[in-house]
Amino acid sequence: MSKLLWEQDFLNGHTDLSAWNIRLGNDLLDNDGNPIDPGWGNGEHQFYTGHANNLYIDEFGLNLCARRESIEKDGRPFAYTSARIDTRDHFSFCYGKLVVRAKLPVGQGLWPAIWLLPQHQAYGPWPASGEIDIMEAKGRLPRQVSGTLHYGKDWDHKVIDEFSYQLEHGTINKFRDYSLEWNDSSIRWLVDGHCFAERPIEPGVMPFDEPFYLVLNLAVGGWYDNVAVDKTALPAVMTVSGIWLYEG
Repeated sequence: MSKLLWEQDFLNGHTDLSAWNIRLGNDLLDNDGNPIDPGWGNGEHQFYTGHANNLYIDEFGLNLCARRESIEKDGRPFAYTSARIDTRDHFSFCYGKLVVRAKLPVGQGLWPAIWLLPQHQAYGPWPASGEIDIMEAKGRLPRQVSGTLHYGKDWDHKVIDEFSYQLEHGTINKFRDYSLEWNDSSIRWLVDGHCFAERPIEPGVMPFDEPFYLVLNLAVGGWYDNVAVDKTALPAVMTVSGIWLYEG
């Protein structure tokens, strides 16, 4: 068994969110906290809050809950609230096996995601320093998940390597282990221990040799699956029962 390097066990009754930042609002921010793009750069409809009805821990784990809730900020109305958290400046890693056990909501227009962003942006702003999506799901396709890499020297030359997987049994609406195995030669995506994709790392082309931090969020709407939101699917909950990082 590989050495356990970091753990978040949301079932033990003692784990809190001290290792996490709770992100607020609807704007993608620059490194100084200034808004640069609404919709988090993806055309997302929700307003993220830290309210107890959007972000809470119960007997099932850590819950990110999307709701139909009207909120207005700086004259901009929003019809939905949800939650987004990350470990920037608290926890980041380069190489290893990360396992996130999660149960995801089903419903058109829902977009749960488990992903990684660069801690230092050593190669420059997005997409130059990369993005690693461990798991993204489209709520209207409950038997499909995807893993993706984003990189490239700038927006005009961005590269998207996306790999999709059809679950053989059941849907995303049950607890599953979504895993990433990352070393200096490749990145592998797994669901419940089954590797569904592997991408060799190209030195000098791909920026995946730096520490990345973890992001969890549940978006409503957005360009990833540009369809009308099924309002009857709300409230919708993404539940994470545990996270484990093992030595590679």
